[in-house]
Amino acid sequence: MAVTKGLEGVIATTSSISSIIDDSLAYVGYDIDVLAEQSSFEEVIYLLWHQKLPNDTELAKLKQELADNAELPVSLIEQMKLMPLNKVHPMAVLRSTVSLLGAYDESADVMDSETNYLKAVRLQAKMPTIVTAFSRLRKGLDPISPRKDLGFAANFLYMLNGQEPEDIAIEAFNKALVLHADHELNASTFTARVCVATLSDVYSGITSAIGALKGPLHGGANEAVMKMLTEIGSIDNVEPYIREKIANKEKIMGFGHRVYRKGDPRAKHLKEMARKLTQLTGEPQLYEMSIKIETMLKEEKNLVPNVDFFSASVYHSLGIDHDLFTPIFAVSRVSGWLAHILEQYENNRLIRPRADYVGPERLEYVPVNKR
Repeated sequence: MAVTKGLEGVIATTSSISSIIDDSLAYVGYDIDVLAEQSSFEEVIYLLWHQKLPNDTELAKLKQELADNAELPVSLIEQMKLMPLNKVHPMAVLRSTVSLLGAYDESADVMDSETNYLKAVRLQAKMPTIVTAFSRLRKGLDPISPRKDLGFAANFLYMLNGQEPEDIAIEAFNKALVLHADHELNASTFTARVCVATLSDVYSGITSAIGALKGPLHGGANEAVMKMLTEIGSIDNVEPYIREKIANKEKIMGFGHRVYRKGDPRAKHLKEMARKLTQLTGEPQLYEMSIKIETMLKEEKNLVPNVDFFSASVYHSLGIDHDLFTPIFAVSRVSGWLAHILEQYENNRLIRPRADYVGPERLEYVPVNKR
């Protein structure tokens, strides 16, 4: 039996949601470059869930649904306060809180298409409220309620900081949300589909996906990139730092990708936002260090940045705590997870691969008193 380690290159299902062809990423046939420059995140949510772009009426309806469902139950916030918020990773809190949301939804186990869609709306709407509430609670601050007059990106930044964000901040965060929304059959998406293929509920599927994203080989790269930039500290330290990493054969986070060979098509959009934002915040050295690292790794190892590399500087420039980078990834990627969950339900088959057994065979059993 042939084995493909990590299932690399294995085609496990068919999907109409996103595609990666010749190093180009598209959502339902729309190139990511066009969506990143022209669409709102709400449009992308609609596109992923309905396989078409919305008209004005459809988009307004989705925005209203998201606004109407963004509040968290007061008792859920009280339960969050009981967690050791300053001692655990934010992804652990997000995972547990999303799981708790399922207990608050009386329709959690109702499996018709309309009810599952409503659950998708509730989860998408509440994810940013959970992350921002956690961020404030651990600092001893009260959570800020979402506003119905703000768009998805603006509302997140408002709930995080308590101030209406500037237009460039909204543009940058919206672009990051669009670029992270879906990425074909990545580890967390595959986890979600495996989970709901058993006909488990939507909340279980999203909780499972968050658990997969929590791993540093999937969702933690941009946090690791920011840690690296902080350790380097200045442009003069870039070369000795990177050369030591290369000499020690250490992995440099934010470079290379399992499915891209020529380069991640999403990276260039956040690269430009990183340049603009670091200038505005008075930290141009972050961008300058990033460019020098990019140049060195291209020359030394023929590696190019992925989407995580420049998203680190973008999020930092928006005043976001570094350990919130992965939960923010989830705030965006839940749109794709939900699209895949709904698609899995529509044409379901239990996902049950086989393993090539390589252990001992035909052993003779020896009673315990004779071993």
